[in-house]
Amino acid sequence: MARKHGKRNYFAPQRHPDHRRPITRRDFIGQGFMAGSASVLGGGLLSLFADPRAAWAALSSDLDPLRAGCGINVLGAGKIPFICFDLAGGANMAGSNVLVGGPGGQLDFLSTQGYSKLGLPGDMVPSAIDPLTNLDYVDQTLGLAFHRDSAFLRGMMASMSPGTAAGVNGAVIPARSDNDTGNNPHNPLYGINRAGADGSLLTLIGSRNSDSGGNSMAPPMMVNAEARPTKVDRPSDVTGLVDTGQLVGLLGQDDAVAVMESIYRISDKKMQRVSTGLNFPDPVQDPITRDAVVEDLVKCGYLKSADIADRFGDPSTLNPSLDADIVGAGGIFTDAEFSSDNEFRKTAAVMKLVMNGFAGAGCVTMGGYDYHGGRRAEGEVKDFRAGRCMGACLEYAARANNGAGVPLMMYVFSDGSLSSSGAIDNTADGRGKGEWTSDNSSTAASFFLVYNPGGRPSPIGGTPEQQAIHQQIGFFRPDASVDTSATPAANNVNLLVETLLLNYMALHGEAGNFETLFPNHGLGNPTLRDSLTAFNAIVSGTI
Repeated sequence: MARKHGKRNYFAPQRHPDHRRPITRRDFIGQGFMAGSASVLGGGLLSLFADPRAAWAALSSDLDPLRAGCGINVLGAGKIPFICFDLAGGANMAGSNVLVGGPGGQLDFLSTQGYSKLGLPGDMVPSAIDPLTNLDYVDQTLGLAFHRDSAFLRGMMASMSPGTAAGVNGAVIPARSDNDTGNNPHNPLYGINRAGADGSLLTLIGSRNSDSGGNSMAPPMMVNAEARPTKVDRPSDVTGLVDTGQLVGLLGQDDAVAVMESIYRISDKKMQRVSTGLNFPDPVQDPITRDAVVEDLVKCGYLKSADIADRFGDPSTLNPSLDADIVGAGGIFTDAEFSSDNEFRKTAAVMKLVMNGFAGAGCVTMGGYDYHGGRRAEGEVKDFRAGRCMGACLEYAARANNGAGVPLMMYVFSDGSLSSSGAIDNTADGRGKGEWTSDNSSTAASFFLVYNPGGRPSPIGGTPEQQAIHQQIGFFRPDASVDTSATPAANNVNLLVETLLLNYMALHGEAGNFETLFPNHGLGNPTLRDSLTAFNAIVSGTI
């Protein structure tokens, strides 16, 4: 018998009778009292000024080689762009969204009782046949197997084209994490930076003004104070990163660049003839004179101004609101969607910076995912919205680089998870699925998707059976609980992050360097680490 509930605004704050009143930032975000912000982890400011995948700059040929000498980063690190989604509150990942099975992989099905705990009634378990479509409930459109009625999947497919979907594959990692606590070190951004990710403007970004750039904390041993994420959660945060000065507005971009180049050349000639009177060589270090330092400061100041005007004088270069691939008739979001939904604007701001190489990696926090205790409909609506944002990132990766596409690794995690009592929500949004009734950390999992413009990433393994095991790193018991002995990550969130980082490096063909970059890791010997790796490399070192 379905329970009766009054209609509520699914995006309004949630009050749970079995939870204390929210008092911390995490409490407020998880229950929807605060929005989750997005952040980019960044290094020096000058690293923001370039796209590693598109040489946009068009300075005169004699000046272009001088950029590096003035500290202007034009190329970035050239690593695969990385975006993670931090679904604050304890979202459902396994079963009703990404399929999770036993030791044989995703399609090594659990018990009917186990799927009931994951919110799926007996007539919607993965192996069941839908009488309306005559199909089972397994969907492998994205390589990684999802439940055919997954709200994540429906949302992603609403944001991306079939061609983009054909270049995607992924893996799921069954792993416990605690419910409703700030002590889960889920956030991998600092580790992604250590693995080489960087941007031409910022190193990392995130939607929260926190040390991790997201809702969950970062593993303490990976934190690098110099790379603290820069908060980016709206288009104005992006456009405010660079000031091209009034000259661009007065003269136009091309004329402003020409004027600044002329100033550079004039100052260069004058500096060659004028002495500052500060020629005092350092008797200990190399004899670099103060005169030379002043000369470099003056000349580089003009060159940097010319570079900024050249690459960012066009407002559409940074502003996601002006990007036709993101907003408008041919964009991922319609004008109405973009103007009315702050989660879409937040996602657009982060993906614009990351996919164009202005930031090396970013984190999008979405709040309100502590959605148990109400109709199943609430979770379905929120998961669909998150799926729209995830799909937007994948689709924008396919459209980037003037349509040639760039690779993307996208990681989705949440603090804890939840389970169903088996009561069914038969409302239109509830879709006849089990209601989420309580927190349950034993049903938790994280997953990642990889887009490759060169074709769907190939799982490791010579047979379909071996590949299936590599796409599910760990497994569930038949009763839908994580088998905590399956992998090092299954009962340790720090090692879950390390597993994710190992897979990021493997996509570059650099898994062999993992021990060098993370010498105190807990993932065991190389043979064990190979078993924790999902895909063959899609790039060699850099892109």
